[in-house]
Amino acid sequence: MCDQLTLAEDDAKAAARGLSRRQFAALSAAGAASALADAQAAIAAGPALVEKDVSITTPDGTCDAVLLHPAKGKHPGIILWPDIAGVREAYRVMARRLAGEGYTVLLVNHYYRGGKAPFLASLAEWRTPAGQEKLKPLIAGITPAGTTGDAKAFVAFLDKQPATDTKRKIGTQGYCMGGPYTVRTAAAVPTRVGAACSFHGGGLVVDAPDSPHKLIAATKASFLFAIAQNDDARAPADKDALKAAAAAAHRPAEVEVYHADHGWCTIDAPSYNKEEAERAWVRMKLMYANL
Repeated sequence: MCDQLTLAEDDAKAAARGLSRRQFAALSAAGAASALADAQAAIAAGPALVEKDVSITTPDGTCDAVLLHPAKGKHPGIILWPDIAGVREAYRVMARRLAGEGYTVLLVNHYYRGGKAPFLASLAEWRTPAGQEKLKPLIAGITPAGTTGDAKAFVAFLDKQPATDTKRKIGTQGYCMGGPYTVRTAAAVPTRVGAACSFHGGGLVVDAPDSPHKLIAATKASFLFAIAQNDDARAPADKDALKAAAAAAHRPAEVEVYHADHGWCTIDAPSYNKEEAERAWVRMKLMYANL
């Protein structure tokens, strides 16, 4: 799993600086708090938002999620899949920013089969034995078929919301393990999903008949695959497989390796890189402009 490899890399970085894992985590937490504060200040200066917890019926049960949108008007719907640590304050902040830019955002708990979010307060908790032990059964409960069923339910839910502009297509974005879910979402409801954006996504190219890259042909979406430099170093052929699959399917796709490490777009990640995260955000907004 990409995050397990990232954990090992973080340990190596800490050791190179003469720090323990705990000391490295403390520094990372301080940086995350600063990034969160900056993001919240920017949101406060934006338009008034509606934010509420919602429940969505899926084939496997009831998914808890967060629905956010500007207080006035109708807007394109966006399904936001979080990273391995799940729904938490960092992703609520990211969802608020997106809603403030004119979207009806559904931030979903992909671990709902195991309970309601949050499970962890921060990505730093995932980097502890207790955090990994807590998430292990939740991760095991997610299957490609389950994600496909979830995606259909999420699209249907968004389309029923008064704040969703159903004359425009839906977008979807995912981080880390949420990256491939964006492709599955686009393939699940191709008539509604017009753009899919994966940020440092893991498992996009695997040796399976339903590998996400093989599903691109079943979609009608445009794609953004923003790849971390250390993920690319581990699997350099993946970007070429994504490009080839998109070209064969005649789907527009932007595939780029960013000068940042896995997790760089998530504001509470040790690898958060504001400059490259902003660049990826701009590319995402350009994708959504055509919804």
